[in-house]
Amino acid sequence: MVVVVDKNLPQIKLESIIDELNRFGFDVHKSTGEKYIILGALGVQPGFDIRKIKMLEGVVDVFRITEPYKLASKRFKAEKTIVKVNDIEIGGEEIIVIAGPCSVENENQIMKLAEVVKKSGAKILRGGAFKPRTSPYSFQGLGEEGLKLLRQAGDKVGLSVITEIIEPSHFELIEKYTDIFQVGSRNMYNYPLLKLLGTSKKPVMLKRGMSATIDEWLMSAEYILAGGNPNVILCERGIRTFETTLRNTFDVSAIVTAQEKTHLPVCADPSHAIGYRDKIIPMARAAVAAGTDALMVEVHHDPDNALSDGPQALLPEQLEQLMIQIKEIAKVIGRKI
Repeated sequence: MVVVVDKNLPQIKLESIIDELNRFGFDVHKSTGEKYIILGALGVQPGFDIRKIKMLEGVVDVFRITEPYKLASKRFKAEKTIVKVNDIEIGGEEIIVIAGPCSVENENQIMKLAEVVKKSGAKILRGGAFKPRTSPYSFQGLGEEGLKLLRQAGDKVGLSVITEIIEPSHFELIEKYTDIFQVGSRNMYNYPLLKLLGTSKKPVMLKRGMSATIDEWLMSAEYILAGGNPNVILCERGIRTFETTLRNTFDVSAIVTAQEKTHLPVCADPSHAIGYRDKIIPMARAAVAAGTDALMVEVHHDPDNALSDGPQALLPEQLEQLMIQIKEIAKVIGRKI
């Protein structure tokens, strides 16, 4: 349930309300809005009489959240969450562009592409060091060496970095190097991993599972939020349908629908959704027009020889073209890039 508290209530009385909720067996998560303090009381207490809380001094209102996801719901927090990454804000007026290769391959490759990404005006450098691949014989990434190179490239040109985590045992290692954890579609249901990421203070980008409904996606985000990490970014990366022409079906409507259901910022990844270079720019334009808070695309200076996902990587000149186009679209909808 949600407990709405007067924002001007003295701290000692706010703590008294929280203590009372704890006494009844609820875990409490606090969110401070413009007018009120919102307490999310989590826990199953069958038949609990909400009047026991409503009568407490400073409580403005108490109501139950009917959605299965509580902390991700807009009923818990009406104001949009702004996820801060160094000097970047995801979820605000500016649409943040994330770009880089699928995998960190070597020092020359990632340094060259970091310069391409910086020159384009994108703010975050992506690159995989541990790569979950369909085939066990495909390139799996450089591991810690890849993390070091990604960090060095980002620091050299002044970009924040994001990289994927695929198993809990990599948590402490990756946390040393990355600014944002990325959870891939295959791991959306990896609840031990999600719980662990809930203990981190670093943002987490959670990709939608290949066949996940939007509510299932939000429930996975709930695991991270319930662990105490409020900095979650949702990422639509295409879903698997009966259509086989493209790699996946890019669900642009999920951007709008998710934003109606949750206060969390939403990112779009047309590269993984489409899988073909020539179709990524039109889908990226559509994502920006739909109101995405961030856009993630793959780019490579030599995609024909890339070690992973070369066919879906934009060329550097295409990234520049994309940035010019989406800046104009952002203006139309009252945003900026």
